Parts: sequence; C-alpha cells; structure tokens
Amino acid sequence: MTQDEIRQYLAANGSVQIQVAAREDGSPEMAWGDTFCFAVDADGQAKKMPFVTIVTKDYRGFDEESRLDRGLYRVNLDVGKAKFEELFGFGPRELADRRNDFDFAAVDTLIPHPAYGANGWVSIVEPGERSQNALEQLLAFAIRRALA
Repeated sequence: MTQDEIRQYLAANGSVQIQVAAREDGSPEMAWGDTFCFAVDADGQAKKMPFVTIVTKDYRGFDEESRLDRGLYRVNLDVGKAKFEELFGFGPRELADRRNDFDFAAVDTLIPHPAYGANGWVSIVEPGERSQNALEQLLAFAIRRALA
C-alpha cells in the first residue's frame, strides 16, 4: 500500500482524523510530511496520541534503525501488548532482549517498532505485496482498538 492508500483507508472511517504534519499547522519541522492518525471520540474530539503514524525520514539520534533515508517510509501501528505477543510470540517488554532477532531496516516485513515496540507498536518499512494482507488486517485492528 502507498502512503496515500493507507491514509484513504483510514480516512474512510469517520472516527479517524488524519494529520499530515506541515508548517501551517504548527508542527515541528522535523515532522513535516509525516502522517499522524487519531481516533475521534463521540464529541468529535481527537484523542491526544495517534494510533497509526507514517514516517518519511529518520529522526536523528532517536529513530534511525529503519534507514528511511533511502527514500523509504514506515507505517507504525499501536496494536497493544496482547496483539504484539500474538504476532511475535513474546511480550513487548521482552523486545530489549530480542532486538538482535530483527532487521529494523527490512522492507515489506512486519517488525516491532524500533523505538516504541516496547509499548506495543509494530511497523512495516515500505509495505508491499508480501505484507499487504497483514497491514490491512492490522490497520482494521488498530482502528477498532483505538475506538474502543
């Protein structure tokens, strides 16, 4: 899926607010071009934290392991502890001991988020044909979870 296809999929749900960070909305320059997806409550207010993000660049000194500076992007999903464990066979808090099991720069592969995996986030760098089914299922799951 392309970034636009992911945004369109999420935007089809009226309870999801999409923000593509830009100068005009006051976002920090480092985030410009990145996408943040928020669940919207019954009163129309967006929750404070996103449940899906699309990042288009490395964040120097913080999140560089995916090597997005190759012209790639990464979709990140908050799936929570139980789903994370179902996907990887261990809990998010065990990731620190298992980091060497993952290539965080691998393309089109479901991996724990390199920075937020310990919080139940998963990622796919440059999702393509191999990961499309998993991505679609996880997007639907992340929406349901965020709106619960």
